[in-house]
Amino acid sequence: MRRKAWFDYLGITAGSLITALGLVLFLVPNKIAAGGVSGLATILHYLLGWPVGLTMFALNIPLFLAGLKVLGWNFGLKTLYGTVTLSLFTDGLALWLHAPTANALLASIYGGLLCGVGLGVVFRYGGSTGGTDLAALLFRHFLRISTGIGLLIVDALVIGLAGLTFNIELALYALLALFLTSRAIDTIQEGGGYAKAVIIISDYADTIARQVMEQLDRGVTGLAGRGLYTRQEREVLLVVVQRSEVSRLKDLVATIDPRAFVIVSNIHEVLGEGFRQWRG
Repeated sequence: MRRKAWFDYLGITAGSLITALGLVLFLVPNKIAAGGVSGLATILHYLLGWPVGLTMFALNIPLFLAGLKVLGWNFGLKTLYGTVTLSLFTDGLALWLHAPTANALLASIYGGLLCGVGLGVVFRYGGSTGGTDLAALLFRHFLRISTGIGLLIVDALVIGLAGLTFNIELALYALLALFLTSRAIDTIQEGGGYAKAVIIISDYADTIARQVMEQLDRGVTGLAGRGLYTRQEREVLLVVVQRSEVSRLKDLVATIDPRAFVIVSNIHEVLGEGFRQWRG
């Protein structure tokens, strides 16, 4: 249990660092306030000259107290740690790093992706960096919506304020960055759709299953099925494979039964033997 806690805090540290890089290298220097507390801090930085990291920490205090009450002390400690590390990384890196581009489009793309990957890593290890990502987790807790969509809803208000503070064009770039951030968060948390689930309905289910296990070295699950039109009982096969194995599987099925009914669908995440292992 203690080992898992160490890995969690290490993951939160790495995620906070990646998020800070997105802010310092791309978003803040180009006045892209892509939502959240970081967006508000960016606006205040240009209006009042306040450091972004310290401003984020101050703005996070009330949200931290709310999250502590709802999500508990364990989450609260991780949130406090994530909030502090992100603030320190942001102000610390700003002293040494400079924006590699002044192109707002490139900044919004790379900044949005970096921040999304960083926040996704933080969330995956059970933490938060405070701000509206904490508000989004509260949304997820109460409304059962994805964290990325929660961020999209909450942060739209901040982008509107950025449009009034800077200009509409920068607000549009901020909206692009926010969209990329939300998609990156969901990809990191739910997986990138690297696996495929294949459902096979055939009169030769036993032969197909045996060949899949022998030639592809993949497990096959047999499900009881019945055609409602024909009233015929038959076995339905469920196979999970890597994307690179889909063509081989379809060729194998077609060779055995060209009349087989095959459904191929994306899977966000697979845990277990032959795929990603459970994190202890």
